[in-house]
Amino acid sequence: MGRAEVVFPLSPADRGASRSADPGAPVISLRDGVLAYGDRVLWRDLRLDVRPGEFLAVLGPNGSGKTSLLRVLLGRQQLTGGSLAVLGRPPGSGSRHIGYIPQQAFQPTHTLLRARDLVRLGLDGHCWGLPLARRTIRHRVDDLLDAVGAAAYADTPIGRLSGGEQQRVRIAQALATDPRILLCDEPLLSLDLQHQRTITELVAERRRSAGTAVVFVTHEINPVLGLVDRVLYLAQGGHRMGSPDEVMTSSTLSELYGTQVDVVRVGGRIVVVGEPNAGTGHPHDDGAEGGESQ
Repeated sequence: MGRAEVVFPLSPADRGASRSADPGAPVISLRDGVLAYGDRVLWRDLRLDVRPGEFLAVLGPNGSGKTSLLRVLLGRQQLTGGSLAVLGRPPGSGSRHIGYIPQQAFQPTHTLLRARDLVRLGLDGHCWGLPLARRTIRHRVDDLLDAVGAAAYADTPIGRLSGGEQQRVRIAQALATDPRILLCDEPLLSLDLQHQRTITELVAERRRSAGTAVVFVTHEINPVLGLVDRVLYLAQGGHRMGSPDEVMTSSTLSELYGTQVDVVRVGGRIVVVGEPNAGTGHPHDDGAEGGESQ
């Protein structure tokens, strides 16, 4: 899909909100953030400003608190310490302006929920007061599905779609209310290279066309390396933040892990050798009680 083909429609209610927002103000502002589960500290002293149109990649091993950071931004998880403002307000209070793409969870093949039904939930789930007119909703859903290249299977049950097709639909759902922030939790898991490129292009185009800030949790930086403005790397209860060239170095990661880690660049790709626990643990284990996701 070429960039010129991807046009994300703005909802009428949000065109004014987008214009009235201060383009220079951070949409996420975290100060001295601490997150711990009991005696285990996932990260501390985290200071973060994310501005409109910025692409922030969040990396780190299993259990480092990447998904928990997204939960904090959504208002679903409380900080242990520090302060946070999302769109100038406490987290959770401006959720209709936040799009969220969760970790991929394949639906049973017998599910009756269609692709258009899932996208519509992104609209209906944020409605307050009078509901949108049925015709308005249908047109909006059709526009969103068309924008992500999913119009051909709009009426297909979700369980019959491939992983890449399901992710396209989830992106459409996340964009249903024209979000100013897009939170992506491992959206490339279990996808082949072609579908990875498609999904990253869709996210990148949204960022370019609407100035949406992107916080992109991933185990693998290479699929988004050309898009990233900054990297937040979480590990060992600490963190490092900066450009990919500043963070993804042998000296930086070795200091963060407290052991020798080698970062090699081969053919435009970054290869990390010796990263502790990089391939261990359950992929959805964030170290929280009750099976918190990674």
